Amino acid sequence: MKITVLMDNYTYIDQYYLGEPAAAYLLNTGEKSILLDTGYSAVTLENAGRMGIDLSKVTDVVISHGHNDHTGGLLPFLAAHPGNVNIHLHPDALLKKRCDGLDVGIPFDPAALPCHAKLCLSNVPKEIAPNVLFLGEIPRVNPLEAPAVGETDRCGVFEPDFLLDDTALAITTADGLFILTGCSHAGICNMVQYASALTGESRIAGILGGLHLFDCNEQAAFVTERLLALGVKTLYPCHCTSLAVKTMLAQHFDVKEVGVGFTLTV
Repeated sequence: MKITVLMDNYTYIDQYYLGEPAAAYLLNTGEKSILLDTGYSAVTLENAGRMGIDLSKVTDVVISHGHNDHTGGLLPFLAAHPGNVNIHLHPDALLKKRCDGLDVGIPFDPAALPCHAKLCLSNVPKEIAPNVLFLGEIPRVNPLEAPAVGETDRCGVFEPDFLLDDTALAITTADGLFILTGCSHAGICNMVQYASALTGESRIAGILGGLHLFDCNEQAAFVTERLLALGVKTLYPCHCTSLAVKTMLAQHFDVKEVGVGFTLTV
């Protein structure tokens, strides 16, 4: 299976792609083409075009959670590619969300989705393709790594948003599980442990995505210790992972640089 980073905060020198504070990853399984998140805008489509990637072949879109930097490119994608596509997401991803006084939720009315887009709401795990598992709602067994981020509207009342909609893809490979995540608001250790319990696979081949870690604090130290205990060796941290945290992680793991255009075969 091949993973291509279509959108990230960073780009590489001498590779003329566009970056924005967002995330979008394309997973090609050989049978299916799966888009995890769509970036903040139509720029994701621009990058795919520059890479020579035909997004009309995408069969499934997975929304990691309902923030606009992961969902803003969905309507432009659907407008550009009118073929039938399944959109997998947790029901809570559709709730209104705000942070620091700004609206940060999905920037469109789900009722406005075109008819060729099928919403597939689920808070439980399900197989998207052979060896590709949508994790659904992640049990928070390590509460320290899943703090609230902003607020969400439940029945007309805004309350702290613990992003129960945050999820990821677990890919079973010959070398163990590979976790593809958007922001890891649910906690990357929680994700790894849940994926391992669901699949029965204890080997962790790697993790690619945002870890939502910005400071070298108690949470970052816990994540480091727990991932080491889980046997993780290789990390591909990007998007919402600071340079300070990447440097900290590099003291313990094989940390790879990620930017727009990065590809990986798992």
